[in-house]
Amino acid sequence: MSERLALRGGSPVVPKTLHRRWPVIGDEDKAAVLAALDSGIVSGPYAPQVKAMEEEWARYCGVRFALMTNSGTAALHTAVAAAGIGTGDQVITTAFTFLATALAVLQQNAVPVFVDIDPRTFTIDPAKIEERITGRTKAIIPVHIHGVPADMERIQAIASKYGLLVIEDAAQAHGSLYKGKKVGGIGDMGCFSFQASKNLPAGEGGILVTDREDLRLRANRFRMFGEDIQESDHKAFDPSRPLDGIREYNSLMMGWMYRTTELTAALCRSQLRRLDDWLANTRQNAAFLTEHLGKIPGITPPYIPPDCTSSYYQYRIRLNPRAAGADIPPREFRLKLLAALKAEGVEVSLWQTVPVPGQTLFQERTGYGLSCPWKCPLGEEVKYDLTEYPETIKLLTDSLVIGSHSYPLFPQSLELMRAYVEAFQRVFANLDQVVG
Repeated sequence: MSERLALRGGSPVVPKTLHRRWPVIGDEDKAAVLAALDSGIVSGPYAPQVKAMEEEWARYCGVRFALMTNSGTAALHTAVAAAGIGTGDQVITTAFTFLATALAVLQQNAVPVFVDIDPRTFTIDPAKIEERITGRTKAIIPVHIHGVPADMERIQAIASKYGLLVIEDAAQAHGSLYKGKKVGGIGDMGCFSFQASKNLPAGEGGILVTDREDLRLRANRFRMFGEDIQESDHKAFDPSRPLDGIREYNSLMMGWMYRTTELTAALCRSQLRRLDDWLANTRQNAAFLTEHLGKIPGITPPYIPPDCTSSYYQYRIRLNPRAAGADIPPREFRLKLLAALKAEGVEVSLWQTVPVPGQTLFQERTGYGLSCPWKCPLGEEVKYDLTEYPETIKLLTDSLVIGSHSYPLFPQSLELMRAYVEAFQRVFANLDQVVG
C-alpha cells in the first residue's frame, strides 16, 4: 500500500531533534583555549601550544616531524614548495578532489595534471598514472578522498620507478589506515586540514608531516618568510618574551607566512584527545548504513578495501535508477531523491558537481594571466579534456552524500541512523511519488 511521502504532504520520518551539529565544542575545549589565552602567548614559531600539537600529531601519525600551518591548503602549498617544485613543472593528482589540491600546485607556478578515479574507491586510479608522466613531472599527490586511503603501495612503486616525490593529501583522512599504517606518513610528505568540517576541527588550520629532515627544513623555511629559523632556536624561546628570540631577518628563499596561532593549536590539542572516539562512532554509523542501505535495490554503499579503514569524512552512495525500477536519467533521479530525502529529514548533500579540471579556472586556464603557469616557460601544452575523466564524471552524476558539513556522521547517534534507513526505505518504496 502506498504511503504518502513528506514531499507530498506526509509527516517526515526523521525528527529534527535527533541531529547533532558539528563541530562539538565542549567545556574542555573552552578551558584549553582560555588557558592558552591566559598564558599571554598567542603566537610565535616556538609557542608552547603549537610545538606541543606538532609533537602530539607526529606521534599520532607515526612520523618524525610535523609543522603546523594556518590551513590545510597552506600545508599543501608548503609541501609542494619544500619538494622543490617550480615554474613549468608538472604534478599529477586526481580529478576528484577539492580545489585546494590543485591550487597548491598552481601557487608554485607549476601545472596540475589530472588522472581519473577508481570507480569503487573514488581515489586516483594507479593504472592511469604512468601514461600522464612526462619529463616535466616532479611529484604525485594522491588524495585520500572522503577518508578512503588511496592505493599507496602501487603509487609508491610508480613514484620510485620515475624518481618522483609523493605528497599525500590527507585533509579528509585523519586516522585512516592503509595496511595498518596511518595515512599521511606513508609518502615523502603528508598534509592534513583542521578546518571546522573535518574530523579534527579547530576552525581553520593545517599540518604537514614527514620523516625526512631535509624536507622538514625546507618546509619550515617556506612557512616562515623563507628564513632559516632552526629547530635548535627553540631552546632560546623565553615564555616571558614570546615575541622575541634569535632571528636574523634574512630570507634565503621565497617564502610565505603560514604559521598558525596558539588558540588554534590549543583547540586542536583538546579535540585530538577525542579524535579516536569520534572515529569509532563514525565507523559504527557507516557500518550500520552500509548493512541496511545495501539491501535496497538501486543503492551501492561506499567500498572500503579490506586492508584499509576510512575516517568517513563523507559517506557517498551511488544510485542506479534502473535497478530501483525507475526509468529516468541518473542525474535527474539523484536530484529528485535529494528533494524527497531532505523532505523526510535526512541530511543529504552533493559536495562537488564537476571534476576539478572542469572548473572554469582550468577550462579557461586563467591562472595569473597570459595562460601562466601553463605556458611559463613555453613547452608542451596541458589542456583539460573532460572526456579523459569518465569515471569522475559518472560519479558526480549518479551519487550523493549522506550528511553535510554541519551535520556529518561523526557525532550522530545510531538512533538517527535507524531513522535515516527508515526514510530511505520509505522513499524507495514509493518512488512513483518521487519521479512522477
